[in-house]
Amino acid sequence: MKILVVEDEASVREFIEKGLIEEGFDVTVVGDGASGERLGMEPSFDCVILDWRLPEKSGLEVCKNLRTNGILTPIIMLTAMNSVENRVEGLDSGADDYLTKPFAFEELIARIKALTRRMSPSATSEILTFADISMDLKRKSVVRGEKLLHLTAKEFSLLEYFMRNPERVLSRADIALAVWNINFETNTNFIDVYVTYLRQKLQVLDHAKQLIQTVRGMGYVLREREED
Repeated sequence: MKILVVEDEASVREFIEKGLIEEGFDVTVVGDGASGERLGMEPSFDCVILDWRLPEKSGLEVCKNLRTNGILTPIIMLTAMNSVENRVEGLDSGADDYLTKPFAFEELIARIKALTRRMSPSATSEILTFADISMDLKRKSVVRGEKLLHLTAKEFSLLEYFMRNPERVLSRADIALAVWNINFETNTNFIDVYVTYLRQKLQVLDHAKQLIQTVRGMGYVLREREED
């Protein structure tokens, strides 16, 4: 498994590199955001470990640019900032996971394995379908009817979670943990914002059914029938 480590602090970079090599990973390390972005554009990496604060380009910028260019390689963001707002900002940039410094190396390994297992085609059915939606997990594409939808990485993950749990009411806490890997804070509305984005993209035709429905006081559900 090939891992790209983008970290400017030499001691942290060496600590991560040494540990990953001992675990049998093929590791490439760089110390600035521009180099990290250039290498991250290559499809050969299985995971990117990306520090938030970097010279030349921040990890936040690098992550956003990779996702804008269609790179869906799992990204773990590293940072010393641990507020809810910081975690949400990092995850909103397209990161798949968020690890606060200092961290135990065993936790980093567990996060890498969990993310790469989730992305592995052998771990899941490659095609998910519901109503007139078809989701190709291998090609990272979604079609509704005959229309190709253009989703961000997080919108794709959110829809995948709904499609793996059809007819099941999902709370905001369920969604936050499954898609963003964070505990839901009641004073934030980012789950509702992302559901709204996804709903808008699913409405490719004026007569298309609204499949993601609100269940008052409980959360959201993917279903065809409408209920009061």
